Amino acid sequence: MPTLKLEVFEPPAPKGRSQTVVMDSAAVEEARLQSYESGYAAGWEDATAATQDDQARISSELANNLQQMAFTFQEARAHMLKSVQPVLTQLCTQLLPPLAREVLAPVVLDTIMPHIDDLVDQPVHVVLNPAARPAVERLLSQAAGLPLVIVAEPTLGEGQAYLRLGEVEHRVDLDHAVAELTRAVHDFFEYSEKDTGHG
Repeated sequence: MPTLKLEVFEPPAPKGRSQTVVMDSAAVEEARLQSYESGYAAGWEDATAATQDDQARISSELANNLQQMAFTFQEARAHMLKSVQPVLTQLCTQLLPPLAREVLAPVVLDTIMPHIDDLVDQPVHVVLNPAARPAVERLLSQAAGLPLVIVAEPTLGEGQAYLRLGEVEHRVDLDHAVAELTRAVHDFFEYSEKDTGHG
């Protein structure tokens, strides 16, 4: 079998020059140490750069995820508020006004009761809407047993009453309380819509 001959791609060495370099052991050790140090420094720089790149990538991903979560939270909040708004609005406009009319008599009674010992022979003066008179008159005559002077005033709302207990006067205004609550609910949803639009 013939011997295999490989082509040499290196340029031929110039004549008269030797390719052999002679170094003493200290120089060889110094070159090896220098080579190790430069390799170690290059590895350290690569590791530091890779760590910084990882930290930047993780920070970017975290910021993106937090932004998506905040956006998702805002969407969920807006959707929830949008679905609750009609219920609360109806509660304030449809349920609370009749409820205020129904509880006017017990509220008037609760206002009178702390002063009942001071009113032994004095009548309780009550000014209220004619529509609220029967319920208030019935409850006060049964519970307090005090002489009543009831004055019908059609300009008052059905959830309003003025009481004079001797020298003390009280105002019961459930209509105003319902109106304030309705306004607060309206303002809350109006602010929430503006906040969602800007957030």
